[in-house]
Amino acid sequence: MKVLRRFIYREIALSVGFVTLAFLGLFFFFDLVDELRWVGRGAGGYQLTQALLYVALSLPQHLYELLPITVLIGTIFVMARLAQSSEFTIMRTSGLGPGRALSTLLLLGSSFVALTFLIGDYVAPTSERAAQLVGVRHLGQLSTGATGAWLKERRGSHSRAINVRGLGTDGQMLGVRAFEFDERGRVAATVTAERGEFDASGEAWRLHQVQRSLFQRSKGDELQVQRTSEAELLWPTSISPSMVAAAVLKPDKMPAIELFRYVRHLKANGQAAQRYEIEFWRKVFYPLSCLVMVVLSLPFAYLHFRSGGIAGYVFAGVMAGISFFLLNNLFGFVGNLRNWSPWITAAAPGLIYTAVSLAAFGWLVHRR
Repeated sequence: MKVLRRFIYREIALSVGFVTLAFLGLFFFFDLVDELRWVGRGAGGYQLTQALLYVALSLPQHLYELLPITVLIGTIFVMARLAQSSEFTIMRTSGLGPGRALSTLLLLGSSFVALTFLIGDYVAPTSERAAQLVGVRHLGQLSTGATGAWLKERRGSHSRAINVRGLGTDGQMLGVRAFEFDERGRVAATVTAERGEFDASGEAWRLHQVQRSLFQRSKGDELQVQRTSEAELLWPTSISPSMVAAAVLKPDKMPAIELFRYVRHLKANGQAAQRYEIEFWRKVFYPLSCLVMVVLSLPFAYLHFRSGGIAGYVFAGVMAGISFFLLNNLFGFVGNLRNWSPWITAAAPGLIYTAVSLAAFGWLVHRR
């Protein structure tokens, strides 16, 4: 059985690797064509070399997104080819029963799960930050929406609403504004700064060119405003760089641990966290979709192919895989709108397709 296992693993690994390289080549080409429109623009002199570097650094994120579908295509192709050439029939007569075949593919799928997790949680976020830094350094600041990113923080009986307009070329925060409210919801202080950076202690921001306004109320509820200007201010806050990145960047490009911390921060400050919770659980369950893909491909080994009929079955399998990702995205949007349980929203598509695949596998084994 070890010989058969090594043979199947080698064929699937080569097939998946070839399909993955083909898809990455296509994405590299399309991304480069799209990025060429920025060459020669920006204050930093965005050149072709920077565009090539930006596109290359974006490839790990594409690899993370593509791996389950390339695993499906590569595995279906190998299983269908083995069935067409009757090699899989010979393997079955040699002792490769349905249980062993399933466990063999699940073991291989587990290695793809581990690879997807490592790329999605370690390689892709690091390369994505580096790609964003390349773009920001040569094209200008990075921001989200017309007003930038908004964050909320609670400090004792007071609460804060903090606005960061964007991130600069050196990673500094630009256009920082903070509004502090007392226990009755009235404005207690405001802070504006041209730029800011994260202090090495991790418990404060170092703000530059600061304008502060302190609102004091007397017993008669008379309002007095005290305004001060400072060249530099060490402003205590618990908001970390990863939280600012979560507000500015897309949550699907963050590591799961940072998403988890950001969800806890949102809940602790009474903010809506449904979208980020769903994204966190999708991050958890997404690598497991590789197992769904290999289970989905196993029934193709038990089909009977005519000469030249393999392409149609492979195409049908690819369409099934694409429908899985469409359903996954649909559940994410509907779950966010309908306020479904985040982990059920993220896990449901995988559970549905796994059940369908196992049902098809069982029917083919027992009826055919």
